[in-house]
Amino acid sequence: MIGGSTRLVALLGQPVAGSLSPRMQNAAFAARALDWAYLACEVAPEGLAAAVGGLVALGFEGANVTAPHKEAAAELCDEAEGPAVNTLVFREGRVLGFNTDKAIVAGVEAERVCLIGAGGAAKALLSALPGEVRLFSRRGAWPPDASDADLIVNATPVRDEVFVEPRAGQTVVDLAYRADRSPTALVAAAREAGCEVVDGLEALVRQGAASFELC
Repeated sequence: MIGGSTRLVALLGQPVAGSLSPRMQNAAFAARALDWAYLACEVAPEGLAAAVGGLVALGFEGANVTAPHKEAAAELCDEAEGPAVNTLVFREGRVLGFNTDKAIVAGVEAERVCLIGAGGAAKALLSALPGEVRLFSRRGAWPPDASDADLIVNATPVRDEVFVEPRAGQTVVDLAYRADRSPTALVAAAREAGCEVVDGLEALVRQGAASFELC
């Protein structure tokens, strides 16, 4: 049971049942002997504003935000780091929004980027990507063309489809992951081709570590 002095952090998204973030963050709290708890909360889009207000009222320290809420969460902030955020920090009744997804591609070098997706995850990464970025989505340019790309980024939740055929010499970043930790179709194809790969689990750890430090 969570005690009255336990400091609380939430994960807001839909769905959240398969997220590994609670396991990861609670393990980090335990490793540092912190009396903190990380709770996954299923929140529909129409309930996001009420959920964030409730967390503030209940004295939560902050929250991580996942699909489909990253853009909507930025609009609820008193201060927001860009048009999409994945981390909310609550300070004296104010909501501060941060984008720790940028940590996923920190240090990655490329001249030409194929970015697949047009939702909050893609928008959160866009400002941090190096070089010339070509954005592909089913609502715009499709199918993706990565023929001249140095870096391929899948910012969609799709796990079972390979939108492009990766080749040796490319770097592939796939934000999607499976709860059983098996590789997505894109990660499997990229590894077989000899690409440098940042899979969804590594991406989760990178952004999660940055979020941990903020709270």
